[in-house]
Amino acid sequence: MSVVVDRRLNGKNKSIVNRQRFIRRFRSQIKEAVSDAIKNRGITDIDRGEKINIPKRDISEHVFRHGNAGRRKFTQPGNQEFVTGDRIARPPAGGGRGRGGEASDQGEGLDDFVFELSREEFLDFFFEDLELPDLVKTQLTTITEHRYRRAGYTHDGVPCNINVVRSLQGALARRIALRAPHRARLREINDQLAALNDDCVGEDEQQRYLDLEGERDELWRRIRTIPFIDEFDLRYNHRVRQPLPTAQAVMFCLMDVSGSMDRERKDMAKRFFTLLYLFLTRNYERIDVVFIRHHTIAKEVDEEDFFYSRETGGTVVSSALKMMHEIIVDRYSSAQWNIYAAQASDGDNWHGDSPVCRELLLEKIMPCLQYMAYVEINAEERQRLWQEYERVCARYDNFAMRQIQTPADIYPVFHNLFARKPA
Repeated sequence: MSVVVDRRLNGKNKSIVNRQRFIRRFRSQIKEAVSDAIKNRGITDIDRGEKINIPKRDISEHVFRHGNAGRRKFTQPGNQEFVTGDRIARPPAGGGRGRGGEASDQGEGLDDFVFELSREEFLDFFFEDLELPDLVKTQLTTITEHRYRRAGYTHDGVPCNINVVRSLQGALARRIALRAPHRARLREINDQLAALNDDCVGEDEQQRYLDLEGERDELWRRIRTIPFIDEFDLRYNHRVRQPLPTAQAVMFCLMDVSGSMDRERKDMAKRFFTLLYLFLTRNYERIDVVFIRHHTIAKEVDEEDFFYSRETGGTVVSSALKMMHEIIVDRYSSAQWNIYAAQASDGDNWHGDSPVCRELLLEKIMPCLQYMAYVEINAEERQRLWQEYERVCARYDNFAMRQIQTPADIYPVFHNLFARKPA
């Protein structure tokens, strides 16, 4: 009997293979639980892990058992009521089901299986089918990255790059090529020796026999001196640096912090932008994020001020759009950058400013953008700004508008705006 002992060292996460297999098996239940969990989270805990409840019926394993052919008689231990031939009466209606009536004092079972997702696994499920739309530009970035690509083999290199298989193949081919003439001559000598041995040999034949034996021994010596592997046989993996142009992208986040945006609406806007920020920084290594807050005036701020500043005031939305256009002109050439924008507002605006916003978008901003998403956080009727933006949406296909009324709408709206399009 063969015994196989696996002596490979287990890493720190030795159960990672089983964990990944479990996640693949219950992918639909986990993804549904992730979608439900994200709807009711606050800003500070939106990217933590999650505990997933999986019904116990879903974790049962398929097993194979040997069947019992024919009819058998056997005795169960502990039987004090029945003998052979007795018929077991059906239990009373509703017995054992545990629905209504009095509680039972018998039986035991298991609750649903609880599986805890890590932060990384939770975000993987949350962002797996999202992407920035149309991340393509005619002119790629001037900042070129490099990656190493396999480019065959070379005769020189460092020992760590030796390709063992290729080196042994070369050594085998060399040995076969060098030994082939000697082995062919050996076959001829063996045939001649066999012929001389069968005949009655004289002195000349005996001398001929000794000469052939000496030549045979010399040939075997030459064969044995051929090295198993020679420095000429060594082959090293060769890698070359290949330029890898990558597309540059920038995301403008515009948020209304005016007095009409009460605390609840600001919280929903912050949660939307938190999702967007996590999505961008997790899926795109080379992307700039520009944060702009505005009331009557706009201000470019950092991440901390964008999410936690308490500044407030009136509402002039065009101030944010003008600042975004100025930043694009100064720092982000539309010929070299993929430019995206996301704006969140309650739709309330100074009465003469909404047409200005429409003209800014139609004439200056939208021709520079790859995609823009406008989210209106308003449980009431739509405002004048929404009506003006509808005219922009009718002209540009890369302009999208959605409305959020409750925190539960944040995830579906975000998912709809950035859902991956079929190839």
